[in-house]
Amino acid sequence: MSHLLTGIENSLKETDKRIVFPEGYDARILTAADRLSQARVVTPILLGQPETIRQKAAEAGADISQCEWMDPNDHPDMDTMIEAFVERRKGKVSADEAKDILRDENYFGTMLVHMGQADGLVSGAAHSTTETVRPALQIIKTKDGVQKTSGVFIMIRGEEKYVFADCAINMSPDSQDLAETATESATTAKLFDIDPRVAMLSFSTKGSAQSEETDKVVEALRLAQNKDASLVIDGEFQFDAAFVPDVAAKKAPDSVLQGDANVFIFPSLEAGNIGYKIAQRLGGFEAVGPILQGLNKPVNDLSRGCSADDVYSLALITAMQA
Repeated sequence: MSHLLTGIENSLKETDKRIVFPEGYDARILTAADRLSQARVVTPILLGQPETIRQKAAEAGADISQCEWMDPNDHPDMDTMIEAFVERRKGKVSADEAKDILRDENYFGTMLVHMGQADGLVSGAAHSTTETVRPALQIIKTKDGVQKTSGVFIMIRGEEKYVFADCAINMSPDSQDLAETATESATTAKLFDIDPRVAMLSFSTKGSAQSEETDKVVEALRLAQNKDASLVIDGEFQFDAAFVPDVAAKKAPDSVLQGDANVFIFPSLEAGNIGYKIAQRLGGFEAVGPILQGLNKPVNDLSRGCSADDVYSLALITAMQA
């Protein structure tokens, strides 16, 4: 485990953060829940029918005696949850419709977070990103001043730490989306002891090429600077101009960034997703995430190809966000 995660693990001990896992039958979730509860860093709340959870845990060799579990189909406070859900959806659903919706473990788990019965949610091992994120957007919603959530990875290699965004959510971000992602990513960076120096990436550096794509990034830079004048940010940059001092000195000699960026905002989801996977697979970086940002309370999305270690790491991150 990286130094970053070890530090988070130590800081969480005895804080009693409660993280809900909607996929209580998944062996990877159960294995991670065992480890989290035994280390006393998080109290896992497993969703599902209790007897089935216990059976699946036994099959996985997981000790979940220190975990909690809840059944969305047999919850003693369901009436209270239904009432809260109807209120949160501002009359868009009836009580009968809410009862059906809340049988879905992701909606049920997200309501636990909204109602303060859990500090955060981790899902996605057996669900799509849409199935994880939609309830969060409808119930927890984005923070004031943020229109969309975005997904970042903390890229770790030894003592090196970088933030890559957006690598998970917004396929074709406009300038406003990119500006929000930049400011929120800077906030996320601080959470992990990274002093943010933000580069808005493109295939052009400071006007070396001009197109609708580069204009979008230039406008995003202006909007981000307007949102937070204290932010150390510049663009548009090719990656080498943002990361290599010698290249920065040649291509952007007057920039506040001189090859020392540590938060990288990609111009599209395809670029971000490809970029983090290249760094992970060819560069030997550990990719922690995706971490969803911009929400009022933490909800995070696993890859369906995740390991139990990935579940454990993302649960630590979620508890840290809380």
